[in-house]
Amino acid sequence: MRLAKLFICTFLGFGALGLNGLQAQNGNQILDGIGETGMIARYIFNGDAKDWSRNNLHARIYGPSAKFEDDEKFGKVLSLAADGKSYIAISGEAVEGEESLSISTWVNFRSMQTGQHLFDFGKDDRTHFFVAPSGIQGKEGYQAQIVKDGKEQFTAVAASSKIELGEWVHLAIVLDIPSKSMNIFINGEQVGKAENMDMELAELFTHENLLYIGRSITSNNTYLDAKIHDFRLYRIPLSERQIGRIRYIALRGGEGTARRERPEDNLPKFEAGTPQLYNTYLTGVSNIEVETEVGHLPRLPRYVQGTYRNGIKGPEVRVLWPSPTDNAEVLQTGTYEVTGQVAGTDFQPKAKVTVRTGKEMGTPSRKLEVFGLDEVSLDADANGQQTKFIENRDKFINTLAQTNPDNFLYMFRNAFGQEQPEGAKPLGVWDSQETKLRGHATGHYLTAIAQAYASTGYDKDLQANFANKMDYMVEVLYQLSQMSGQPTKVGGEHVADPTAVPPGPGKSTFDSDISENGIRTDYWNWGKGFISAYPPDQFIMLENGATYGTQPTQVWGPYYTLHKILAGLMDIYEVSGNAKALEIAKGMGDWVYARLSQVPTDTLISMWNTYIAGEFGGMNEAMARLDRITDEPRYLKVAQLFDNIKMFFGDAGHSHGLAKNVDSFRGLHANQHIPQIMGALEIYRDSESPEYYRVADNFWYKAKNDYMYSIGGVAGARNPTNAECFIAQPATLYENGFSAGGQNETCATYNMLKLTKNLFLFDQRTELMDYYERGLYNHILASVAEDSPANTYHISLRPGSAKRFGNADMSGFTCCNGTALESSTKLQNSIYFKSLDANALYVNLYVPSTLNWEEKNIIVEQKTAFPKADETQLIIKGKGKFDLNLRVPQWTTKGFYVRVNGKEEKVVAQPGSYLTLSRKWKDGDIVDIQMPFQFHLEPVMDQQNIASLFYGPILLVAQEPESRNDWRKVTLDANDIGKTIEGDPKTLEFTIDGVVFKPFYETYGRHSVYLDVTLK
Repeated sequence: MRLAKLFICTFLGFGALGLNGLQAQNGNQILDGIGETGMIARYIFNGDAKDWSRNNLHARIYGPSAKFEDDEKFGKVLSLAADGKSYIAISGEAVEGEESLSISTWVNFRSMQTGQHLFDFGKDDRTHFFVAPSGIQGKEGYQAQIVKDGKEQFTAVAASSKIELGEWVHLAIVLDIPSKSMNIFINGEQVGKAENMDMELAELFTHENLLYIGRSITSNNTYLDAKIHDFRLYRIPLSERQIGRIRYIALRGGEGTARRERPEDNLPKFEAGTPQLYNTYLTGVSNIEVETEVGHLPRLPRYVQGTYRNGIKGPEVRVLWPSPTDNAEVLQTGTYEVTGQVAGTDFQPKAKVTVRTGKEMGTPSRKLEVFGLDEVSLDADANGQQTKFIENRDKFINTLAQTNPDNFLYMFRNAFGQEQPEGAKPLGVWDSQETKLRGHATGHYLTAIAQAYASTGYDKDLQANFANKMDYMVEVLYQLSQMSGQPTKVGGEHVADPTAVPPGPGKSTFDSDISENGIRTDYWNWGKGFISAYPPDQFIMLENGATYGTQPTQVWGPYYTLHKILAGLMDIYEVSGNAKALEIAKGMGDWVYARLSQVPTDTLISMWNTYIAGEFGGMNEAMARLDRITDEPRYLKVAQLFDNIKMFFGDAGHSHGLAKNVDSFRGLHANQHIPQIMGALEIYRDSESPEYYRVADNFWYKAKNDYMYSIGGVAGARNPTNAECFIAQPATLYENGFSAGGQNETCATYNMLKLTKNLFLFDQRTELMDYYERGLYNHILASVAEDSPANTYHISLRPGSAKRFGNADMSGFTCCNGTALESSTKLQNSIYFKSLDANALYVNLYVPSTLNWEEKNIIVEQKTAFPKADETQLIIKGKGKFDLNLRVPQWTTKGFYVRVNGKEEKVVAQPGSYLTLSRKWKDGDIVDIQMPFQFHLEPVMDQQNIASLFYGPILLVAQEPESRNDWRKVTLDANDIGKTIEGDPKTLEFTIDGVVFKPFYETYGRHSVYLDVTLK
């Protein structure tokens, strides 16, 4: 087996790795050592102009003389002839919103006639970026030039580099905006450069661009006379070493090896032994003692008490503890010692661990229930202003109301060979014709319109709009699902048994070809109850070992898409009672049970640990939920068939893994695994098997404490080279995180918040809702564009970054575009919870809102301008006895003050707890809460001087005038960091040394989330 087939998203720290060229072409996670998320598009030109990346930015070939021809070096290539005026056009959206751009290609020139353009990209003929292989405007040599407003702006020239006609040459151009440079590479070596290039790509590109290969945007230039192979676009500035690797592996026919090296990076490096921030003043760190049960690794506190000199009142000290990969240390009773590290110091605090035996640690029962979305409404703030909650909600709900449901049903009808109604248009991006994930956005859409229906009681016309959409979507999907496994005419051939599905007509095996000409539509052979936007082949291929990729022999997370569809159907059932929605879900649940119940455990373990191909979203959560709705035990059995045994339990014997507090998810694809954890918790709810709860609780603690960036995101790594993965080793964000391709995948935070909310229903630890508040305000609210529902996929946290937004018109979805529909139609869902016995109310978030607690005949109005005010008021309407539990956030170190009807309550409010007011409430009672905000720093655990600045719960980011490669340096007062910060808390706009800092959720230009902080 070639090593490339094992090159999945996990820590690969030893030895050399082979990179298989064919595997790389097929859309795998690593291509020539570069993470998949760094790639925009790739065109092989070996028979078509398809984009071989997962982004489906297919090109088109124009001109009568363009042809594919056999080539000795690359097999089949595209030939363009100048006299035939042939060229390629790439989708204009390919470069929209990017920060940097790298272009790599193989080209074989047949002519060096002046005026040829290898490519020309830009807004129009006055503002564009092009490469001329034989000089322009009387200048000799290979040139790359940027023209703005009709004038030459920047030019890089490789005058001394001669390109031989009739020979293949590897060319690369890198627009490195943070470094303000444009670099030319020929055959892996840098041969030209333009410096001091002060510009943004947004000056060159807009949402509508002309992207040509083989011709210029201007009409009077010569067309290209050459052969083209493997044209690539990257959103990251490639280094000379990366470009050399691309060339080297291609010359080896894709069979060469690329040595695994430390991740390339241009971030500043700091002396490991230099104490930073408060650690500069540290004089001692406490040792600790903990207990654990046999077999369970101890949960070591990440923060311990420290002592400081010079009267400094420093925070608790972050300790970096070792993270074992198994539980060998705790397999028998006794004591042992663990030694920790404090970044930048010689301090080595000790943890004495006592391993005892006896009754296993207990797990909590579910104590709380959520309120329905129709029971909580979002209000204007205390000053009558719209909040960010309402602003984002309205962007999504108003745009959703304008969508055509037939567009979201297009690929379902296509899969079943049905005619499309007039006006129906296919979605794009990951829902286009040949995308193996198509249908995923439809699942998100089902959930979103269900939530929008429940949330729009304030506008009956809107609510009716979503009611009609729900009914229509369900009716069409129901009719299609009833066709599966059924004969087209009485007595006709059909296959009702899901385990007996045959290959498609005329085929001897299963494949994932869903092109217009290749898709199978013989739904009568698919087994009873089947529903998806593609035939059942991908599910069957996964059982047979198929991997992730774009070839017909590969798949892309079939169960991931199915989870979205099933979750959406159950959401509609629960808000509207639509029985057909439940019937569809049950039918597909039965189909899945029939197949997976026949699959051996070893095969299931292999399937669920296959990178992306085995990504099943929250299928375990959906099936456990279906069990609860229907009271059909077989669905709980299906849920457990989705156990990720390797991560949950270590092995089939359940000897370690997360259930025993072993970090078994380092280096893995984050959003592939977070929903699986939610499923474990859902199974615990129905089965009361304690190990499932431990899986969820241990995962959350580790993810939040060892992998979290300051905005609440937990994904993004340079090591492994993937913006969607957990870092290779816990608590090494600076060493291994901060991916150049971005990180903090927005849908991963969506899923972390969902997991957090559900855990809180079992265990009312304040740290859970503290995290929820962080992720909600500083990632989810911050992920939406200023003037539309366009939203982020990855959010880069490197210095001088800018957010990239997409899908403003809801016509082409990535995973994060899908979860954004859900996030922004349920923003009120965790403000309040109630106890199962209806005797307690939890106020978790301080958001202007109204709660209608029907079973108590109580209305609670929350009036506040939070977070632009540090106070809130709760007005009770109705009467009754219940406990009012108020969250005292961890950041309230300046006090938390409560008055009831104007009288101060004599209570001790400990930061990081819930304060309980028990009384018989009267109509008109008023509870006033004040929680003074203060500035505080959130440092990176393994490089303390790199830190984010918060005011209360709100992340403040530096508004940057331009891109940058270095962290912005700030110096703050060690005794009171607020002394050197000026501004107005009512607007949350501050300045430090003349630089403006604003909330991340109100930032749309360049910014720095992390700073290089010195305390004096």
